[in-house]
Amino acid sequence: MREIIVDSAMSFSEALAEKEIPDNIRKTLSLVEIPHYSFDGKLHQGQLVVHADVAQEIRRIFDRLAEKRFPIARVIPIVAYGWDDDRSMVANNTSAFNYRPIRGTDRLSCHSFGLAIDINPALNPCIQYDGEVVPPGARYDPGQPGTVTADIAPLFKSCGWEWGGDWHNKDWQHFQKTV
Repeated sequence: MREIIVDSAMSFSEALAEKEIPDNIRKTLSLVEIPHYSFDGKLHQGQLVVHADVAQEIRRIFDRLAEKRFPIARVIPIVAYGWDDDRSMVANNTSAFNYRPIRGTDRLSCHSFGLAIDINPALNPCIQYDGEVVPPGARYDPGQPGTVTADIAPLFKSCGWEWGGDWHNKDWQHFQKTV
């Protein structure tokens, strides 16, 4: 049997600690264990907090990514980064739930409902409307392992997820779903 490196083994309460989250949202969330291959070539286990309605399909999608040996640096609930999206992105952390507004607005992000996922942000940057690359220094290179490309995106798109790589202002790391 293959050894699994556990990167995150939080309880649901730990994954949502130290953040004021409205009860109507908290009640819809689920903590999902995510097996994935990291850049060391070894099987790891991380965790995502997602909306309960998408938990099963997220498990299936990430199982498929693991089957393809698509490398994912880490998958740790954002509480480990003090709820700081920028710190999580710089660490190349794949994350989902984060109760926060869309950058530069007062509208809640799909992340606030567990209906968005950012994958390997240091390899899959977001290009802001003003041209700023987030996280700083990130560069999208489709030839680099761990980069989300048109051959990976269909795993999400076939389940009704939208890919930020299809948008005019690219957000290569980002997938979101409306339920």
